[in-house]
Amino acid sequence: MKANIFSYTALSLFSILILFGACQPEKKFQELDSSQLFDAYEKYKEESVSQRRFKHAEVMPLIRDRANDDFQVEEIGKSVEGRSIFQMTWGNGPTKVMLWSQMHGNESTATMALFDLSNFIEGKDDDYDELRTFLKNELTIRFIPIVNPDGMDRWIRRNALDIDLNRDAISLASPEAVLLKNARDSFSPEFGFNLHDQSTFYTVGDTEKPATISVLAPAFNYETEVNDVRKRAMQVIAGMNELLQEVVPGHVGKYNDAFEPRAFGDNIQKWGTSTILIESGGFPNDPEKQEIRKLNFLAMLHALQQIANESYGKYSLETYYAIPDNSFRLMDVIIRNLQLSKGVFQYKADIGIKRKESDVKGDFYVTGSIDDMGDLSIFYGYEELDASGFEIVQGKVFEETFESSDAISKEKSFELLREGFLAIKVKEGDELHGLPLLVLKNQTEIPEMISIGNAPNFFLAKDGELKFALVNGYLINLENPKEVDFKQRLM
Repeated sequence: MKANIFSYTALSLFSILILFGACQPEKKFQELDSSQLFDAYEKYKEESVSQRRFKHAEVMPLIRDRANDDFQVEEIGKSVEGRSIFQMTWGNGPTKVMLWSQMHGNESTATMALFDLSNFIEGKDDDYDELRTFLKNELTIRFIPIVNPDGMDRWIRRNALDIDLNRDAISLASPEAVLLKNARDSFSPEFGFNLHDQSTFYTVGDTEKPATISVLAPAFNYETEVNDVRKRAMQVIAGMNELLQEVVPGHVGKYNDAFEPRAFGDNIQKWGTSTILIESGGFPNDPEKQEIRKLNFLAMLHALQQIANESYGKYSLETYYAIPDNSFRLMDVIIRNLQLSKGVFQYKADIGIKRKESDVKGDFYVTGSIDDMGDLSIFYGYEELDASGFEIVQGKVFEETFESSDAISKEKSFELLREGFLAIKVKEGDELHGLPLLVLKNQTEIPEMISIGNAPNFFLAKDGELKFALVNGYLINLENPKEVDFKQRLM
């Protein structure tokens, strides 16, 4: 009798194990690794877009011309100023995924990556055909590449009504917000990718590394509870982070998950779509965010693979929570241990400089100013210089007056800097220039104030020899100036 009971129990346990195994997600496809994803990006990158600032009309052909047997392209409405907003749908699988970008007009990194991803999906007759077929059969993917075309054309965060669309999910005062809400409701996607850019001054935790990619599975209530919908988003993010740590180790941060009741991401999570926020931050020597664009492509295609494969289920919530939180510890330039004086006081201080962009006549220029002074030991700079042993030398204005900034080359500008000239004078010319000098048109003296909010313009010398120039927030090594796309304005 005991033997029979044992046999019955063993058989029952075996049956349960078989049944349990049958319920586990079966691996359907061998996912591409990071090197294969890199190769796919290089092959399908949209070459017509190579800078982060572009106009609505310039990229409309990349959307309208996408209409073919594979893509369904639809105009879903218009912006406040009548610009068309499109969605593109691909695939016929049971799992629906929606990706939307540029809700904020000056956040275009992921938009570029969506064009790259669309190119990849349209490709054929190569090593990726098996993946495309798999994705097409498992997923129905909907892209809304530009939600805020009016803000895009002005290169501003908000729309033409001066409303932040990401705080308009409930009031729906803006037509663009209504369109996004309707798109989600009519499609009812299981997964959503909310794509943004963030400040380049975020760091990963308290480290010196920029938060190049920040992620979040937004909360759906004030208690920041985790239900099955949010859990899936966390698991997809954990999978993306695993890939990104191979490619840019230490450069992924996590946003605070405090509930924002007006935000689209939080509400779309609340409405039942597992929502993944991706924010593109900063990366050294990548002002146009082309490297970060690549990371977006890799992360999104990897996530689509895992959603189609249902392989995201292997990640625990602990792997999501282990992603470090963002901090705000970066500046463009930090000069440490700078010897300063004021009246009778002689002291050392660090100065931290941040550069900001301002728009003018369809273009932009950069203004650098001192953001903080004193003990900046907890902050980091994209560029840093220990100024111990250096002295400040005020720059001179070159005696000759040029017709315009076009009359002098960048190479000549560096020669003048090495000779102690920090500025030139011009009679006329465009407001903007690309020289590593100050260009004076309406004044004859160089601003020399070293104080919060002002642009520091001076030389640093050692043993009587000029070594560095600080010009409008740009730090220039006079012995070995690196190639920089200077964007300055006539003064």
